[in-house]
Amino acid sequence: MHTAVLIPGDGIGPEVTDAMRRVLSAAGAQINWIERHAGVAALERGGDSVLPADTMNAILEHGVAIKGPCTTPIGGGFASINVALRKKLNLYGAVRPVRSVKGVATRYEDVDLIVVRENTEGLYSGIENIITEGVITSLKVATDEACRRIARFAFTYAVSRGRKKVTAFHKANIMKLSDGLFIRCAKEEHERGGFASKVQYEEMIIDAACMRIVQNPSQFDVILCENLYGDLISDLCAGLVGGLGVTPGANFGDKHALFEAVHGSAPDIAGQNKANPLAVIMSAVMMLRHLAAKRNDQSAAKVADRVRDAYNVALVAGEKTRDLGGSLGTCEFADAVIARLK
Repeated sequence: MHTAVLIPGDGIGPEVTDAMRRVLSAAGAQINWIERHAGVAALERGGDSVLPADTMNAILEHGVAIKGPCTTPIGGGFASINVALRKKLNLYGAVRPVRSVKGVATRYEDVDLIVVRENTEGLYSGIENIITEGVITSLKVATDEACRRIARFAFTYAVSRGRKKVTAFHKANIMKLSDGLFIRCAKEEHERGGFASKVQYEEMIIDAACMRIVQNPSQFDVILCENLYGDLISDLCAGLVGGLGVTPGANFGDKHALFEAVHGSAPDIAGQNKANPLAVIMSAVMMLRHLAAKRNDQSAAKVADRVRDAYNVALVAGEKTRDLGGSLGTCEFADAVIARLK
């Protein structure tokens, strides 16, 4: 039996995470769920913080969590819950697998890449200052330690997954110091860390890289980015395979891991049984594989395979939610996946 913290999130979050729990339970996953809250949901329960201490303490204790989407106010209000969790738990390595899914119509059929994103610094460090009226600066932070750490993570992850190439996206031709440090550290870690014989490394200026992704995504394997670039590139790549509804996400640190649906909380359709729970189900599959590897539990890996196979068969059969061209609601899609398990 494994213990994992569940943060349902806001908006459609409780619906999609409930669907995920039902699917995992039907597949035989041995998970003891510890439910905690963050964001608007925490405030609505009478809390005075969007990231309560009991939520943080639960993740620190159990080491693994999965969350639904949490609302982030635009242009004001409280700071991003996602950013806060990554910083407090030192979840420096974000992983976004992007793969073509049979049964989901897109212009590409052979996309199979992974975006690895540095999660703790860059422009998302949140250091902004008002210089004078009408003039604001945002500070982009890059440290040698974090740049080397994410490079080692990307190379190690690529090797462990049998990948052949890591491409670092950058803008070092303009941001010569910050992005220059990023690619210099990546190159040095590749050469000195014992990775050169195991995985190829290349660098690409990010604007040209975006054009090449759209032209032919199959030329990429693992993409390594600093924080802001990784945020943008991962969503761009999701668009190649059908959108955020079919792309899972995970955030790794040395001691903790947080898995999440990376789409928004969609408050406009909350409570209407319209949301697609596939992304959080896929993220749960990633969580099961993490537990299997970390705790040497092959039963968790087998459950992950069962769930993956079940939603793949359901999608090919046309059992899809409305955003993917089908007619099923949130609950009905979960029911379809559960039926395919049997």
